[in-house]
Amino acid sequence: MSSTMFAFAPRLLAPALLMLVSPAFGSAQPSWPISPSRLQLSTPYGDLQVKSSEYIYEARLQIDNTDVDPEIHGILNITYAFNMPTSQAALVSINSGNNGCPITYRWVVLKKTGYDISPEFGSCNEQIKVTAKGRHLTLQTPSTQAADKIDEYVYDGKTVKHRLRNLKKEFK
Repeated sequence: MSSTMFAFAPRLLAPALLMLVSPAFGSAQPSWPISPSRLQLSTPYGDLQVKSSEYIYEARLQIDNTDVDPEIHGILNITYAFNMPTSQAALVSINSGNNGCPITYRWVVLKKTGYDISPEFGSCNEQIKVTAKGRHLTLQTPSTQAADKIDEYVYDGKTVKHRLRNLKKEFK
């Protein structure tokens, strides 16, 4: 090889490396936490559990060995749990095997007088950030509508409200 080729090699290598590294810096996305996963949650108000089945999409959600009503089934995980003043709240992820929208969520709130289950919600994404403030339980997930937005779902014990938020404001 000629000495001229070695002289040009560093000049060619630097732009190539810059092109490889640039997308990582230019399009920095927020890091979404990895959701925990459990199949059982013991609370003072009863034991919430995923009852497995031979068929993968037929696991059922139960409280004290009794199926919840309305029935929740699929590939289930109890992803988050929060101690509330007079209850225990758990977020359940549900994979029904639907390729178009594989993941949805429901809140289950166990209390002395029984339990409440939220309507199904979510934007079909496993990447979530979950918080509890007062009696409001919030789930945020990347929006399917716009790359610079997040979907936010807030459950107040009765209804789930959805709104679109700016990504940059939420992940500073």
